[in-house]
Amino acid sequence: MLKILKYSFYDLMRSRWSYVYFLFYLALGFVLLFLNNDLSKAVITLMNVIIVLVPLIGTIFGVMYFYNSKEFTELLLAQPLRRSTIFLGQYFGVAGSLTLSLFLGLGVPFILYGLFKSDAIFNFTLLLVTGAFLTFIFTALAFNIALSNENRIKGFGYAVLLWLFLAVIYDGLFLLSLIVFEEYPLDTFSLAATMFNPIDLSRTLILLKLDISALLGYTGAVFKKFFGTDFGLLISLVVLLFWTILPIWRLAVKSKRKDF
Repeated sequence: MLKILKYSFYDLMRSRWSYVYFLFYLALGFVLLFLNNDLSKAVITLMNVIIVLVPLIGTIFGVMYFYNSKEFTELLLAQPLRRSTIFLGQYFGVAGSLTLSLFLGLGVPFILYGLFKSDAIFNFTLLLVTGAFLTFIFTALAFNIALSNENRIKGFGYAVLLWLFLAVIYDGLFLLSLIVFEEYPLDTFSLAATMFNPIDLSRTLILLKLDISALLGYTGAVFKKFFGTDFGLLISLVVLLFWTILPIWRLAVKSKRKDF
């Protein structure tokens, strides 16, 4: 698996899109810090970008890489290699290269602006960790969708639709349910609904750690009581880890049963 991972990683790192992805975050970090000159405010602004953009890039890169390397994958399948080894190696190579671009692109400007001497280092680290989780989660989901659909257009459409549902539509349905059932106690429902969406969970976790939960009103008070504690932080990271492991496990199982 390590050889396939290394090949996929270096293949993507040589791709111009990886450099575009890295340079985008590098430029974004420098621009935000130049305009704000405040690390904490820059982290808040970055959160709004990362929570939406990272899952989208992970989804698109995952689907595109799977379909574009289909001929090479078929060549590997003819070798005495386990199927799960091939697909997991490719997956970790894609997700690892995207995560590295994210870390370097945002880490360089913040370090140059004195991140290690600032109180925002924990919030920035949490932002990068959630960004890495979202990258691994949505890249794995994209690989699962592409593996289940031979048609490239259909697979790409399903992947984008999944991102659109989790990033936009899910929030609308969640808000609508809170309005319709506002007369009922919704504390447990709100917490459960948030954990069922990795994007919402990441956004809520960062907002609460930035101490701006008052913007969320009553729901923010409920979330603050749970997610604002160390136990809540641990549970949130465990849920994100579960969101990462489950599609990876399905990818390994699906690759063994699929008839190529």
